[in-house]
Amino acid sequence: MRLSFLASALFLLPCVSLSQAPDVTLGRHDFLYAGESKERRIFLVRGGQVVWSYDDPSGRGEISDATMLSNGNILFAHQFAVEEITQEKKTVWRYDVPAGHEVHTVVPIGLDRVLYIQNGNPALLRVVNIRSGVMEKESVLKTKNPDSVHGQFRHARLTANGTLLVAHMDLDRVVEYDVDGNELWSFPGTHIWGVTPLENGNVLVTDSLGVREITRRGDAAWSWKPGDTPGIHVDSLQQAWRLPNGNTVVNNWVNEWSQKVQPGSLQAIELTPEKQVVWVLRSSADAPYLGPSTTLQFLDSPSRAENVHFGAIR
Repeated sequence: MRLSFLASALFLLPCVSLSQAPDVTLGRHDFLYAGESKERRIFLVRGGQVVWSYDDPSGRGEISDATMLSNGNILFAHQFAVEEITQEKKTVWRYDVPAGHEVHTVVPIGLDRVLYIQNGNPALLRVVNIRSGVMEKESVLKTKNPDSVHGQFRHARLTANGTLLVAHMDLDRVVEYDVDGNELWSFPGTHIWGVTPLENGNVLVTDSLGVREITRRGDAAWSWKPGDTPGIHVDSLQQAWRLPNGNTVVNNWVNEWSQKVQPGSLQAIELTPEKQVVWVLRSSADAPYLGPSTTLQFLDSPSRAENVHFGAIR
């Protein structure tokens, strides 16, 4: 059953033994938050308060990816469409996904272009100029089962070198592609969901077993699995982010379609390099409810999420 009120709360996990209790306040970070849920919600948290929210209870699909741009607009993918909206919730661009296809990831390139992967038969990687409407790049991506559309891809991210890291969920591996669709590098996993390029050139890979920081040689420079933090119940790991202070945030999703979201459901944790939990985000029945967590964007330090390129496309 979907809870009808807005919310999010943080509190200490009593089973975790720490030298210092983790932060349990919304004020630890400013962030954009979205998750695959029945009502397609996005939240902007600043200074410990929900300062903006988007709610689409009558629409279709589930929000899998979302980014706030430098102009304040929100670019997001909700399975059956890709959309950019203003802070006033006006749609400035929208692509409706054709029947039999899905889109679960979208990446801005500047303010005029977007890159998305369209699950389907065939699965397509596309770059579109949303101002002119021109499709500037299209490549076919390999899938294990072309007809099993929902399980093909989740997140993809551009690297500083202008290549694209793709979480091939159905192939159980991360693959790096150049702008022409050539495979440059890959790494295996188990039901891979998230992939995040790091400034040091390594890659954070999130799968059903945990999170690993992988070098280009395939070595694990850092790793975390749920068993490393006893007392934390994990339903479905989604993504991981490396913060400027060196800590890593891992988020957790709860399936609203198969179970009731209980007060206290884990949404995200922040870990030090030594795997100490320093921040915990949990749902609660008596505070603003952010819903299941699929994607976060941390806004603590100045950055332009769209300041990336794909080959020569900028």
